[in-house]
Amino acid sequence: MRSLLTALALVAASVAAPAAQADPGPAVDPALALTPPMGFNNWNTTGCDINEQMIRDMADIFVSKGLKDVGYQYVNVDDCWADLTRDPATGRLRNHPTRFPGGMKALADYIHARGLKFGIYTSAGTLTCAKTMPGSLDHEEIDAQTFADWGVDYLKYDNCNNEGRPALERYTKMRDALKKTGRPIVYSICEWGQNKPWEWGKGVGHLWRTTGDINDTWSKTVEIIKLNAPLDAYAGPGHWNDPDMLEVGNGKQTTTEYQSHFALWSIMAAPLLIGADLRKISPEHLDILRNKEIIAINQDRLGVQGKVIYQKDGHWVFVKPLANGDKAVALFNESEVNATISTTAREIGLPRSVGYTVRDLWQHKNFQSAGKISASLPPHGTAIFRVKASQDWYQHEPAIDTSLDIAQQYAGIPSTITPAGEPFVATVTATNQAPIPVLDASTTFRAPAGWKVEKLSSERAPVLLTSQSVQSKWKVTPPAGAVPGTHVLNGSLGATWVGRGKLTRPVTSPALVPVAPPSGGSLWASDVTFTTERSGYGPVERDRSNGGYVGGDGKTLTINGKTYEKGLGTHANAELILYVGGRCTSFSSDVGIDDERDVNQQGSAIFEIWADGTRVASSGLRTWKDDAVSISGSLQGAKFLRLVVNDSGDGVRFDRGDFAGAKLTC
Repeated sequence: MRSLLTALALVAASVAAPAAQADPGPAVDPALALTPPMGFNNWNTTGCDINEQMIRDMADIFVSKGLKDVGYQYVNVDDCWADLTRDPATGRLRNHPTRFPGGMKALADYIHARGLKFGIYTSAGTLTCAKTMPGSLDHEEIDAQTFADWGVDYLKYDNCNNEGRPALERYTKMRDALKKTGRPIVYSICEWGQNKPWEWGKGVGHLWRTTGDINDTWSKTVEIIKLNAPLDAYAGPGHWNDPDMLEVGNGKQTTTEYQSHFALWSIMAAPLLIGADLRKISPEHLDILRNKEIIAINQDRLGVQGKVIYQKDGHWVFVKPLANGDKAVALFNESEVNATISTTAREIGLPRSVGYTVRDLWQHKNFQSAGKISASLPPHGTAIFRVKASQDWYQHEPAIDTSLDIAQQYAGIPSTITPAGEPFVATVTATNQAPIPVLDASTTFRAPAGWKVEKLSSERAPVLLTSQSVQSKWKVTPPAGAVPGTHVLNGSLGATWVGRGKLTRPVTSPALVPVAPPSGGSLWASDVTFTTERSGYGPVERDRSNGGYVGGDGKTLTINGKTYEKGLGTHANAELILYVGGRCTSFSSDVGIDDERDVNQQGSAIFEIWADGTRVASSGLRTWKDDAVSISGSLQGAKFLRLVVNDSGDGVRFDRGDFAGAKLTC
């Protein structure tokens, strides 16, 4: 019995304690990637629809549009560049005959001739992820030498079709093969964070993916931020956390969201690899990518990843120390409503001073502050600053934070949703953050033409001291015939900077007028225009399952073999809001995990129905193995219906949730 207990104890210990990782051996080239790599990769915009002319065009645009001048240097080709078979005589990879007819060495030479560097892709498996070309598993040395012979400067090494072999073993073999060539090649481990590469990647690669693939949706951007941000301790010169390539410019997010994406990747010391087609990108989005001052934060030689020092209710504060003693600060509003987010010089680790210089890196402008760093931000917005204790703070304009807030009318519903004909209260507030007073301070408000505005209160301060505020309140009513869609509300501070003249601080807020409430008895939910929709992966689909992130790529709604012609296909975490205006009495639906990814034997979620701020139905936990379950809830007297799909606490992988046969009664 004793020997049996001893054996059981040893087995239990082997399960409870993770096995020690093998010694990774000699490190990668320590002279490479001392700052996060910057460049281009085609995958986010083209997938396999790639050719050598497109890559040549990207190199030319790097030069002609000033991207090379601000630090972008790697022009990288992703999957699908090679023929499906190796050269039968040499065993080497060879270029795809129609996509890259000129060959990869000629392409590398073209890129090098422009003072840029060339990157390539393969996978630590038998095939690459697209299965259009061989992988490099068990061909590490010949492939590494081939890349070196072609003049490759950067290798992205993916994780598909890996036969279940240990990640550390596979990635170390390619590292050693690259080192053996003698050519300096930046080595990017694309292992998707599955085996915590941040714990073993230093010395194996120069950067490692911390997450699954990004896509051009706000929900995926936020998901990746939440996974990558806590890993700051693992990053540094020559060894970077990689939250995947940039989506800026691909067109499915707002400019505000792209600004946040770029600012947060920069302060997290992430690689900045452009994922948009630069031949088609808008000037506005190109300017985001060329922001030299934000790039300088990313490329700072101290090499510290920004750390989250505050996160609550969707309000984030990141701080990144810089080599010259300055601090970079990002204030991020994840939430769906306007928010004022603040920190202080003391909280970010600056020494005590009478005044501080706060440089706004979007406005490229300095402000003076007594120590508070604050910004009024729209939903999904990010302000990014460079802050220092300084002797010349008094030369800069006073920092006066001005906000425009809409009072929440319905619990759980963003206050920026403003139905036609229904009044709301808007408040404009200005707070002096400077060490010096400003004079004759007051705030004003303006609504779109045709909207009714009534002043409720208004303050004027002859002298506005440090930390003091002035405020005005306004009752605003969109007309009954207001056009559905997003309108802009405007507020402003007016004041005098002593000895310098007038100051203004404009501020805006979106106001979303929903479409008129549905009517007409029993309605399919998929035939109704929802006020807002958010899905964790791709858009909410009508009468189809949630496929990928593009939209329109799902299949017939199917829950454990039962099919439905009508319904909504979502992916956790999802939220749909519909303005019903008190006209609807109930909502009902079958709910469950769609069969689309049953082969993965994963997927679980909880489905909820909310009437204004009250939850009126919940499915409980539903998994990929479960039949559909029917849920329904009363909407009697409610202004809004809210449908929610939450993950069950085990992550969101394959959580494709269906509201199948979903109906409204109005």
